[in-house]
Amino acid sequence: MTIGIEGILETALYVDDLSAAEAFYAGVLGLEVIVKQAERHVFFRCGPGVLLLFNADHSRIPAGENMLPVPAHGAYGQGHACFRMARANMDGMVAHLGKAGVAIEADFLWPNGARSIYFRDPAGNSLECAEARLWQIDED
Repeated sequence: MTIGIEGILETALYVDDLSAAEAFYAGVLGLEVIVKQAERHVFFRCGPGVLLLFNADHSRIPAGENMLPVPAHGAYGQGHACFRMARANMDGMVAHLGKAGVAIEADFLWPNGARSIYFRDPAGNSLECAEARLWQIDED
């Protein structure tokens, strides 16, 4: 049953070194930094959504007075995020990552023909670039 959810607005990953994460996501993947707070988080524009990178230790600290009442949250360990990418851009991304010293862990076609490439960020999070048709979403 769908109750009005239209998509994912934001995705969060947890890292232990925000500077290394920012260098990777902005410098290597080319995402735009939209908000950052030293030692706590750095947020990136990712198409119509937002990728949130948190220092897990700092995101577990409850909000103090005069702060937004966002509940403490966070996770430890490696997570996963998948970026939507047209097949026409995949080979260029593989080459770009290779030049940046980022190893491709897997590059394959799913049973429905959608292509995915997998690689890791500096914190060990599993990242994927995949065609939207992986989940049967119409590509624009």
